[in-house]
Amino acid sequence: MDHLERPKDEDQDDCHHDNSDGTNNNNNNNRRKMVCPAAGEHPLQFNYSFWFSRRTPSRPSSSQSYEQNVRHIGSVSSVEQFWRFYSHLVRPGDLSGHSDFHLFKEGIKPMWEDECNRRGGKWIIRLRKGLASRFWENIVLAMVGEQFMVGEEICGAVVSIRFQEDILSIWNRTSNDITTTSRIRDTLRRVLNLPTNTIMEYKTHNDSLRYCWH
Repeated sequence: MDHLERPKDEDQDDCHHDNSDGTNNNNNNNRRKMVCPAAGEHPLQFNYSFWFSRRTPSRPSSSQSYEQNVRHIGSVSSVEQFWRFYSHLVRPGDLSGHSDFHLFKEGIKPMWEDECNRRGGKWIIRLRKGLASRFWENIVLAMVGEQFMVGEEICGAVVSIRFQEDILSIWNRTSNDITTTSRIRDTLRRVLNLPTNTIMEYKTHNDSLRYCWH
């Protein structure tokens, strides 16, 4: 699927929709019922889960406190489910404080220590204020629309709202696969229409774990 076409409003289907408020969700990710496309819907190649986190920057962070702070807010398995869910979310640019939206393949937690993430890394793009909402929409559409063409390498994407700037990142499984990381970088430049002089940083999750928490 090269792009996602926004469907017309439709009635809710009979498939399971996991739009929980995230209560007690951090330890039951593998037990959560899988969502599925309803009859007539257009399946995504992978199911995806939306997550949200917010914390007070002055508080020390740890693996445990970070996991407790990340809340699962819903999962989607079709183009129609994606648009129904996405259209009700607050836009990243309207968030305040130290907040993050995460969109990851279902079954992968947005944490460096997750088995699918721990040998990987992420491309990081720092944005001036006011660009986060548009760039986030472009990157998630490219991701769920399979525009990166790197098989199962993509794990998810994160938009981080901060006080002075916003940060966009896309996570992949294998940090030492130079061909794949280069293709992800080039696709990011294309789908976000980035100027050629835009600074993009690749950081392995091992480096992130070694030096700091968000």
